Amino acid sequence: MKKVIIITDGDNVARRSVEYCAREIGGRCISLSAGNPSNIDSDTLISYIKEAPLEPVLVMVDDKGSRDYGRGEENLIHLLLSGDIEVLGIVAVASNTFSGSPIEVDISVTKNLKISDKAVDKYGNEQKDKNFYGDTINVIEQFKVRPIIVGIGDVGKMHGKDDISLGSPVLMKALKYILDRSKKVL
Repeated sequence: MKKVIIITDGDNVARRSVEYCAREIGGRCISLSAGNPSNIDSDTLISYIKEAPLEPVLVMVDDKGSRDYGRGEENLIHLLLSGDIEVLGIVAVASNTFSGSPIEVDISVTKNLKISDKAVDKYGNEQKDKNFYGDTINVIEQFKVRPIIVGIGDVGKMHGKDDISLGSPVLMKALKYILDRSKKVL
């Protein structure tokens, strides 16, 4: 089974950051999963994951901030239900959308690289509680068993704190946390 980490963002800035981080950790990014919103269907995405020569495979799911159920949610659900892959974790990207139900993250990485047991906002600022608001992530609540969820602000942004010229440090720390955690579980 291929080991996968899902990132709930897919715009051009996020795509470049995810591609960079995949190379740095020795994994593979499915660049075709990027898009704002995601354009690839879940069956095609899973077939690309299974063909990836390296692991972990980083996959992006995005619904362009839509409050409705979209391709990003569809892909997220299919990835979690697939018996052909193992989802090690989800990097949940915060949004400005506060409608709908929040989810509780396991931990967050702030824009200043602090590991927090609270949620963060779109800018990577620590919040007062674990209530995390993101566009594509809400469907995770229907799963009784779920992978670890690490909350971060907007990939590649956060007022320049996660810029790719700096090595996308917030995203990188979130990915490494998931990888370290998965090694302890195995």
